[in-house]
Amino acid sequence: MNYAIAASLVLHALILFVPKMSPPEANRSAGPAATSVAPPQRLEARLAPSRRPPVPSPAPQPARPQAPQKQILAMKKSQGQQAASRKPKWTVAEKAEMNDFLRELEHQARTAPTLAQRSKAMARGMAGRQAQQDRDGRAILERIPDSPPVDPFSLEMYLDSLVKKLNQSAGFVKSDPRNRGVKTASVMIRLNPNGSLRSFEILNMADQQDEVAFIKSVVERAVPFAAFPPDLRKSAYSVGMLICIMPPGASGGFGFNRMAEGQGC
Repeated sequence: MNYAIAASLVLHALILFVPKMSPPEANRSAGPAATSVAPPQRLEARLAPSRRPPVPSPAPQPARPQAPQKQILAMKKSQGQQAASRKPKWTVAEKAEMNDFLRELEHQARTAPTLAQRSKAMARGMAGRQAQQDRDGRAILERIPDSPPVDPFSLEMYLDSLVKKLNQSAGFVKSDPRNRGVKTASVMIRLNPNGSLRSFEILNMADQQDEVAFIKSVVERAVPFAAFPPDLRKSAYSVGMLICIMPPGASGGFGFNRMAEGQGC
C-alpha cells in the first residue's frame, strides 16, 4: 500500500516537472511517421517603385502686350459720295471779294519788277552813290581801270558779311555808353582783296573819341575779313566802308547796321 502511494507521488512529480513538448517535438516523438519535417515557408519580397523627382511645372510666361490696334475711320460709300458731291456755296459778296483779290494778285504779278530790272536799279543807285562818294573822296570801290562792272548783289552780300563780322567782334570789346558824345562822327575802313585791313581813316572825330577808339578795337579784332568774291576781285583794288557814329538819341541801338538808301552821316 505504501509502495503504491509512493509510486503515485513519483508519477505526479514527473508530470509536473517534465516540460511540455511543442507540437513538432510531439510529432517527432510520436513515431517514424511523424519524423517528416514541414516544408519551409516561402519569403516573398517586392521591389518598391523608385521615386522619381517631381517635374517642375513650367513657369508661366508673362503676358505679351497687345499691339495697339489702328483706328480705322470707316465711312459708308454713300456718305463719301455725298460729301464729294457737295459744293461750297458762295454768296454774291464773297464771290465779288474773291474776284477782287485775284485781280489784285494778277496786277501785282504784272507790275512787279523782274530780277534783271532790280539789278539795273541797284546798279544805277550804286553808280549814283559811287559818283557822290568819289566827289567826297570816300569811294566804296577803288576800281581797276577798264575792269568789268561789279555785280550789285555780290557787293551787297559782301557788305552784309562785313557788318555781321563787326557785330560779332563788338561783343568781345568793352564799351561804356556813358562816354558817348552828342555829335555825329565818321570813320572809313578800307579792305584789301584778301580781307586784310588796308586803312583806318577818321573822317570826323567830333566829340566821339571813346567811340572812335572802340570802333578801331572792334575792326582790329575782326580782321581778316572774308576775301573778295571772284567778280569783285576782278574789278576792284579795295573796298571801303563808311561807319557813322550817331548820338544816343539818333542811333538804332547797340551794334552796326546798314544805313538806308541815300542816307549819309
